[in-house]
Order: sequence, then structure tokens, then C-alpha cells
Amino acid sequence: MIRRLLARTVEVSAHCDLPCGVYDPAQARIEAESIKAIIAKVADNDDPDFRTRAVLIKEQRSELVKHHLWVLWTDYFKPAHFEKYPQLHPLFNEATKLAGAGGTKGGLDAAKADELLAKIDEIATIFWETKQA
Repeated sequence: MIRRLLARTVEVSAHCDLPCGVYDPAQARIEAESIKAIIAKVADNDDPDFRTRAVLIKEQRSELVKHHLWVLWTDYFKPAHFEKYPQLHPLFNEATKLAGAGGTKGGLDAAKADELLAKIDEIATIFWETKQA
């Protein structure tokens, strides 16, 4: 035990929690595309059972969008990224709110789904720029 306490330590540095390649904003985008498609299907269908199931699935997809965005926000992006891209914090905040109760989770507004997709695209652009560095 004493040998372990006195052993040399090596400081390591990593860009993200796991080897690069495990994070991708495409996961959030796929769920947001599903949300947009569900909103369109609900608008074209009067069956109350179908609509109930669709709304439930849309809400689940919205939660997944928030989850995927939060993982990027908290696990992938590091302080240096937030310095270089000061719009990142507000961008993630706006995107997760668009996926929340005031956005796609709580309503059937196709424009909110389009706004969400646009925010995810902005995040993806920055994400891929950071991967080039």
C-alpha cells in the first residue's frame, strides 16, 4: 500500500471522457426528425387512439433529444470550446428548451420542430469544427 502511495503519478489529458468518436449530434438530430414527422402525422389523423400514441412517442423522442444534447453539453464540450464559441451555452439552453415542455415535448407546433432542428444543426457545425482541431 505504501508503495502505491509513493509511486510516481502520470498526469494525462483527454479531449473527452471516452476515446473520440463516441459523441455525435446526429443522435439528437435523428430524434428531432422523428418529432417533426410525428407532428405531421398527428395533423393528418383524426383517430384519437392514434393521436394519443403519437403524442406519447413524440414526448419520449423530445426527452431523448434533451438527453443527447445534455451529453454533448456536459461530457464532450470542454472549457476551451466554450471560450472559443461563446454562443455554445445559450445555444444548448435554447435547443433543450425547444425540446422541452415549451417546445416539441409540450406541443404540436411544426415550427418549433424546425427551430429545434436548426439549433441542432448549429451545434453540429461547432461540434465538427472542434473535431478538426
